[in-house]
Amino acid sequence: MQHVIAMFGATFLVPLITGFPPTTTILFSGIGTIVFLVVTRNKIPSYLGSSFAFISPVIASMGADKNIGLALSGIFAAGLLLFLIGLIVNQIGHQWINRLMPPVVTGSIVALIGLNLASVAAKSAASNWGYSLLTMLVILVIAATSQGFLGRISIFAGVLVSWIIAAITGGLDPKSVAAL
Repeated sequence: MQHVIAMFGATFLVPLITGFPPTTTILFSGIGTIVFLVVTRNKIPSYLGSSFAFISPVIASMGADKNIGLALSGIFAAGLLLFLIGLIVNQIGHQWINRLMPPVVTGSIVALIGLNLASVAAKSAASNWGYSLLTMLVILVIAATSQGFLGRISIFAGVLVSWIIAAITGGLDPKSVAAL
């Protein structure tokens, strides 16, 4: 459930931005997740959502005539290339990646992605700073103080706790909940 909360926004938003049907993206996201779990023998829990990495190339390739076939061909080619790289890494190991991109490089890239997305998070949080900050605080406290299962579901627990508090304090719109 935590992965659904964390990834649904991207998995639903990316197809809306690119013009693909969200239901198709969710279906293939689920299929990809099942394949991943089978291949890893369920040792690495993960949810595979869509990626923002393809938004600009897809929009550019579709152009004014909205050639979705061209965009899908590009996505397929990128997927095939990533698959081949995965086979190479599986055969020769991952150490070369660590030498090519040491943790300081990958950490910086992740930090830049987070900073670039901060404005999106701030716009979403602006609708109600109180509950947004409460959710973040609950997540941080649970993640920092809990071990085991509760520590791993800190995002889900933070959302759940804040949702319950919002329901009790009247910060939850019953009409919007009923519409779900």
